[in-house]
Amino acid sequence: MWRFRPWLAAAALAICACVACAAPAAARQKWNTRVFAHVPSPGYPALSLVAPDRTVYVGTFTNAAGTDTGPSKVFAYRPSGKLKRTYVIKGQTPGAAHGVQVAAIDARGRLYLLDQNPARVLILNPRTGKQRTFATFRDVPPCSAATQPNGDCSDTVLDNTPEPDYAAWGTDGTMYVTDYTQAVIWRVPPRGGHAHVWFTDPQIDGSNFGPAGIVLLPDHRTLMFDTSGGGVTTPGDPLTGQLYTLGIQPNGTPGALKQIWESGPKQAPDGFALARSGHVYMALVGPQTNQLVEISRSGQELARFPLDTSGSNGSPVPFDEPSSVQFDGRRMLVTNDAFFSGDASHFVVFDVWAGEQGAPVFVPGLRPRTAGRYTLTVHPKRVHVGTHALHFHATRGGRALSHALVRLAGRRVRTDKHGNATLVVDFDHAARYRARLTRGARRHARTLASAIVVVLRTPGGDRDSG
Repeated sequence: MWRFRPWLAAAALAICACVACAAPAAARQKWNTRVFAHVPSPGYPALSLVAPDRTVYVGTFTNAAGTDTGPSKVFAYRPSGKLKRTYVIKGQTPGAAHGVQVAAIDARGRLYLLDQNPARVLILNPRTGKQRTFATFRDVPPCSAATQPNGDCSDTVLDNTPEPDYAAWGTDGTMYVTDYTQAVIWRVPPRGGHAHVWFTDPQIDGSNFGPAGIVLLPDHRTLMFDTSGGGVTTPGDPLTGQLYTLGIQPNGTPGALKQIWESGPKQAPDGFALARSGHVYMALVGPQTNQLVEISRSGQELARFPLDTSGSNGSPVPFDEPSSVQFDGRRMLVTNDAFFSGDASHFVVFDVWAGEQGAPVFVPGLRPRTAGRYTLTVHPKRVHVGTHALHFHATRGGRALSHALVRLAGRRVRTDKHGNATLVVDFDHAARYRARLTRGARRHARTLASAIVVVLRTPGGDRDSG
């Protein structure tokens, strides 16, 4: 007779819950899209930043009508998408259109916001909420015979006001900031203060749609940035955007500008992020585009999502001018700016599955996330019942780990100076076996990392099955 057993029911529920939680992550396909979080008023999220502790910060940007004269806000979200804290920005120009982008973080965890009015870099301490101006930008004149070619001027046709857009750190603590409307890359000194024009060129003059996303490449000597349009006075279609690389010379001056990819007309490349593979994942913010694009390190366009411009992505909210991409592990956080539609239900941050790891974002003085992290890999990972040689490799912080113990199925072996070890194991039945990496020789030594070996049945069954 069946009887209700509370402990058994609780255990069953726990198992079901674990399976339910684990299954979606394992089953996610590339480009699978979910709503990570809704962004409250004033909305218009344009850029997110993922902190080392995985807190996600999102600022609110300007709207198409220019009526957003209230203070901008920054929202902090937990990795689950739950709203954690709200910050109201102080010191903005009264009566002007307001918007901020959370563009960088330092080794102390302070956020660097690019403000529109006034045009400045604002430091926000997310722990205390304190704010202070770090750097300022000014309206520079177009370069002409009356100005020094290498002085603070913009090599543009129009004389626009500044619009700081994205930022990237240099190794010496310099901050490089793109200016969307003045077609320059600013250099902010390590201690802040007045920014100066570091680079300008007619090729990146997109009139009102110039330099946007910018990152420091893993070589730490090259910047990668894109433009939403340009150049209006150079050969080619001024309505297409480009992706460029630009070296930082040993003396700190810019190197040669190199184009590696070009968009279609009016697609407006915007914020992008790098994967460890070197692939670029970019948001196309142009009206009626509503796509993400994946580009190889050599500039080959590999994929677009979705395939059409409908914005349909499989989630309850469509892409509506997606404006930036940031990595959080294997997923990408994509802001949905909805700049022209102004549909508040579209003010969200998406969780889009990339299926590959993002590249670390350089922060001066910040140790990489992988520092001190142990890993253990095994080959082959799947075998049949019988005797097999299993080859292990152990690392710590990305470097080979020598003289560590690898334990599996009652056997153990130490890694050599290259972090390698081999165990010959006789498996007599199908199961999942866990190999453990430890430092100590004690039986219950702390596990530093582990690897799973799956042993499959042979066609005739397990060796002891009959």
